[in-house]
Amino acid sequence: MADNSGANGNHVVALNIKGGDMNHNLPISVPKPKEESNSIVTVPLFQKLVAEVLGTYFLIFAGCGAVVVNLDKDGVVSFPGIAIVWGLVVMVMVYSVGHISGAHFNPAVTIAFASCKRFPWKQVPAYIASQVLGSTLASGTLRLIFNGQQDQFAGTAPKGTELQSFVLEFIITFYLMFVISGVATDNRAIGELAGLAVGATVLLNVMFAGPISGASMNPARSLGPAIVSNRYEGIWIYILAPISGAVAGAWVYNIIRFTDKPLREITKSGSFLKASGRGGSN
Repeated sequence: MADNSGANGNHVVALNIKGGDMNHNLPISVPKPKEESNSIVTVPLFQKLVAEVLGTYFLIFAGCGAVVVNLDKDGVVSFPGIAIVWGLVVMVMVYSVGHISGAHFNPAVTIAFASCKRFPWKQVPAYIASQVLGSTLASGTLRLIFNGQQDQFAGTAPKGTELQSFVLEFIITFYLMFVISGVATDNRAIGELAGLAVGATVLLNVMFAGPISGASMNPARSLGPAIVSNRYEGIWIYILAPISGAVAGAWVYNIIRFTDKPLREITKSGSFLKASGRGGSN
């Protein structure tokens, strides 16, 4: 008995029966078990919204918490420490719930994705409401923990002119959304590094823009503390600039994206190494 594999992947078993001068080959086809299809599991909207509420809550609780602790304990955290906390908490939450909701945690990101048709517009209001709710709950928690002292405002307010803050918020949110579009939506990128890249971008932005504009990059991040503390100084900057910057960043990346083909398909015929090999063989 021989086992021969056909080109189609099915196994054919041939039984050799010898009786006198007769030699019969009776092929019996044994079909190969079908492999399970890689079906896409659709996450219900409710679960996505819960993930956005929790993700935004922990983002604001850790980031704004670092700000409040620094104010309450005479600068023990330090400004670089605050920037590191923001970067780390973004990275951690992206890895925690990114596979559930997409880990937006930011109305500007949600609107930017929707503008590029990478997110359904009908879900935008629910996502934004969840993000603002998470931010407000986290800000309220911090206010209760630290006895509601008015001088411990964890929100954002322009330190320079409003124009400076607006331009800075536009640029750093553009930068953030450009990176997000590259590492999270382009199948040629290394998706496993998305959280690290986005977290590092937030850290860098906070380091150089924080002393001037507060480096919000996120309307929910500014709205939550503002609602709890009833302080809305320059709030329009932290709503308009991040949204416009994120939309611009997403569109610019989509313009230069060139193709959605995986990297292995692009390099199959256009590899630099293959081109070098052909040149050397002539």
